[in-house]
Amino acid sequence: MHAKDVLAKIDKAYCLDFLSRMVRHKSYTQTDGEKALAGWMAEQMRGLGMEAELTPVPGERVNAIGRLRGTGGGKSLLFNGHIDTNPVTEGWTVDPWGGKVDDKFIYGIGVSNMKSGDAAYFCALKTLIDAGVKLKGDVILTFVVGELQGGIGTVALLQQGWRADYFINSEPTDLQALTMHAAAFVFTIELVGDTRHLSKREEAVDAIAAACDLIPTLNALKFSGAKSPEHEKINRVHVGVVHGALGKELHEWRPPQVADFVRIKGSGRYAPGQTEAGALADLQGVLQALEKRHPGLKATVQTESQAGRVTMPSFEVAQDNPIVQALNASYEEVRGEKQPTGAITPPGFYGTDAAHLYRMGGMSGVVCGPGGRYNTMPDERVDVGDYLDMIRIYILTILRICG
Repeated sequence: MHAKDVLAKIDKAYCLDFLSRMVRHKSYTQTDGEKALAGWMAEQMRGLGMEAELTPVPGERVNAIGRLRGTGGGKSLLFNGHIDTNPVTEGWTVDPWGGKVDDKFIYGIGVSNMKSGDAAYFCALKTLIDAGVKLKGDVILTFVVGELQGGIGTVALLQQGWRADYFINSEPTDLQALTMHAAAFVFTIELVGDTRHLSKREEAVDAIAAACDLIPTLNALKFSGAKSPEHEKINRVHVGVVHGALGKELHEWRPPQVADFVRIKGSGRYAPGQTEAGALADLQGVLQALEKRHPGLKATVQTESQAGRVTMPSFEVAQDNPIVQALNASYEEVRGEKQPTGAITPPGFYGTDAAHLYRMGGMSGVVCGPGGRYNTMPDERVDVGDYLDMIRIYILTILRICG
């Protein structure tokens, strides 16, 4: 069967309804809801005739993994995406779990990050199966949990031995081919000053004043040692939490006194070739300069990895790798134009499970999925046209890789 004939068999109504049904599962991360959705995904894969199972993840959680075995002689391809979601925020005007579809968008919490990607590769494989296509190589579908906790679900499946020749991670890139993204780490900075009553504040070391001096410097920081301008453009630091008051217990009932303690939490991003140790040294250099500008201040920094937590490493694949070329060719066949490819921002600032598949799993792959423009915001949504095009692109890529 010709590829165009396979694309003509896409059941658009089914594909939209399938994604809506995924959205209706309230699969907040680390809840029974994500386990229920994993079970449902396994049932759906079995319904396609795939071998499917629920595999354990630390914390009494589960991944749903399915395999469609090929006839032999082809390369294998693993799709990867998470089914756990962020919480609903204020400002929604539609039901976050309604799975609403109109003539432009499909709406719902997690539909961009990243249930539309999950549904797209499921529907791509279903279309191939329904069309009677016999693939030479295996296709593995992984629906994981714990990406929001540093990727512990994907780490678990890799520890259990799941591998393929190539992978596609379906995080939202607005259908662009992301071939490099930053490593992600979280840091905590503590500033210790010296309190006085406001009547003698000239004698104090004001931790809040020091924090106000520090934060713009951090938010403008790029780490040293980037290999190229493309690598440097996915360097970034952002401060997201600031608490300042009296003492490490942060007493707030005494505002007439100068605050002597501030705790700052933020996140950093650095490219392949750079290291967390180097990034940490850069942060320490910034803090040393701060101490000089604020005599008597003591500033320290610690990262989550120093505390033993799983973090997202960086990811990079050559743009002439067969999986990137297959995806590029499929995109051009569907859209009639070259696919944007590289360390594209904002997706290049993401942390994704692609990094674990690449580093721990030793696989070549690429990040490409629907959604992104309306990600992590009220009325989160995905363009219907992008979702359906992603299914088409995945179908063609499977045919190119698996034979």
